[in-house]
Amino acid sequence: MTSASPPASDRPDAQRIGLGIALRVGAMACMAAMFAGVKWTAGQGIPVLEIVFFRNAFAFIPIALYILPTTGLRVLKTRRPLGHLARSAVGLTGMVCGFSAAALLPLTEATAISFAAPLFMTALSALILKEKVGRHRWGAVAVGFVGVLIMVRPSPTEFANLGVLFGLAGALGAAGAMIAIREIGRTEPGPTIVFYFTLAGMLLGLASLPFHWVAPEPFTLGVLVVMGLLGGVGQLLLTQALKVAPVAAVAPFDYTQLLWASVFGFLIWGELPRPVTVAGALVVAASGVYILYRETVRMRQARRDAA
Repeated sequence: MTSASPPASDRPDAQRIGLGIALRVGAMACMAAMFAGVKWTAGQGIPVLEIVFFRNAFAFIPIALYILPTTGLRVLKTRRPLGHLARSAVGLTGMVCGFSAAALLPLTEATAISFAAPLFMTALSALILKEKVGRHRWGAVAVGFVGVLIMVRPSPTEFANLGVLFGLAGALGAAGAMIAIREIGRTEPGPTIVFYFTLAGMLLGLASLPFHWVAPEPFTLGVLVVMGLLGGVGQLLLTQALKVAPVAAVAPFDYTQLLWASVFGFLIWGELPRPVTVAGALVVAASGVYILYRETVRMRQARRDAA
């Protein structure tokens, strides 16, 4: 007499996927809280490059606590210094633009516009990496950009809005960083990429010291420190989620960041997301999930063909 199969929720695979989803949702909460910190400290007169310094300098604490017992000083060894430089330049451009958008726009709106990054990444992967992008994914990209247009309401006054322009530039920079990571990730381990990017962000912030540096009040300084710690923890949670569960299972939960942003925006500034922002974000999220689905199908087919 054979024993019955355990319920799906009790199986190790299901438990790992559940853990991965929990880690991803936690990462999105950290990122939303970090962006709330960016917006609040910018409102206290702290320059964006100074915020970039604190975000990266204090992110080193959780990152070091993870790296030292795992890779140790081997993380400093790299064969691609120019690759790290290019990835950092593109990624930090996106970070500065994204932080500027958070400072100028309602938190929910800045977060929703950032969801355009996977759409830009799909287009850039075809143009830069020469990857084959089928009609399904191109269709999803087109639908996603319709969602972006719904959010930014393409009138001359809206496109003249610096916050919207910074938001779109930040999403494009984030997409470029993903492409660069995909390229140098063929030879460089993840902790090495994270280390050099964080170091570059800290140095960029320090470089702004002679030009425009504001001494923060004690409470503002505390917010800046917590913001940096949250950025580092969020980065680690994102990485760990992909270690315990497939990307197709956890990536759709990136869009929970919009829910967290709505909560922080309401509690701190009394912001309520506008219906057009929510509608556009839903369209962008749906297209992003479909792109992920098609990418998963493509990878499975490639593995079957290889086998």
